[in-house]
Amino acid sequence: MSKLKIILVLFFTIVCTGFSQTKPKKHFTNLVDFSEAPKRVNHKYPLFDQKNKNQWVLSELISDEFDADSLNTKKWYPNNPGWKGRKPTLFHEPNVSLNDGELVFKINQQDEDFNFPEGYTHTAGFIRSKQKVLYGYFEAEMKMMNDSWVSGFWASNNKKEWWTEIDICENSPATRNQQNDLTSNIHIFRSPEKYGDVQKYFCRNKKYKVPFNLQDDYHVWGVEWDETVIRFYIDGVLFREAKNTHWFQPLHINFNNESNKWFGAVPSENSKLDQEFRVKYFRYWSKKEPLAIKSKEYANGYYGVSK
Repeated sequence: MSKLKIILVLFFTIVCTGFSQTKPKKHFTNLVDFSEAPKRVNHKYPLFDQKNKNQWVLSELISDEFDADSLNTKKWYPNNPGWKGRKPTLFHEPNVSLNDGELVFKINQQDEDFNFPEGYTHTAGFIRSKQKVLYGYFEAEMKMMNDSWVSGFWASNNKKEWWTEIDICENSPATRNQQNDLTSNIHIFRSPEKYGDVQKYFCRNKKYKVPFNLQDDYHVWGVEWDETVIRFYIDGVLFREAKNTHWFQPLHINFNNESNKWFGAVPSENSKLDQEFRVKYFRYWSKKEPLAIKSKEYANGYYGVSK
């Protein structure tokens, strides 16, 4: 095998082997068409299903309008309880706040005498839901940071026997021409025998093009997830549908900003430190039935409606 072929093989082998939120693909799957994007006529139902044909039931237990004076710590951890952050950016609580009825993530809101752990030079924000949910529709309206930072809205659960992840929004305009990139990824790091017996990490990564700069305005991001399929939406437009083969684990909801070398989002002396990642709301709907506490093997105390 030639040296060039070896390099190419190695490249495609490592594309999906990161800790989380993996390197985006170089080539686009499709251009997203917004010519028939739905109009918002109510906030009771998902943007993509304003007439509620699928009988969605809004859950106030999981949802949050972020219109209080401070973060609701009955619903959210104000930081990631199990992950410091991807170096060189440390997750730090002061970077998360509520302002003007929105959830706001900033950069470097630490005290002047803050002592950084080794390998960290900047701080960012992270919140994680205290409840885990299985299946449903997840939606948030957000305006992403417009510089060398990643804005994220995703679901995950990292357990010893079982670790899966669904990335709903993960984007950065850090490098040229990334402003129109719509990256979509689903990960599985490991799973017990009953749920696929995955011992080696893999992901399904897609990238799409949108006809506008994602960071210039607010957009509505959503994912519809059940035992057979995972569907991804932006502004009510379906842009990806993936068969559900392994994503059967109850997941926590995450919002964060961070650095990420896979996107070229690494802070430098030229990085803008005044950028904000803003979230107007997070809403969760179950399908046809209200949520109830459920348990199954390897997953206790989650919310869902599935049998």
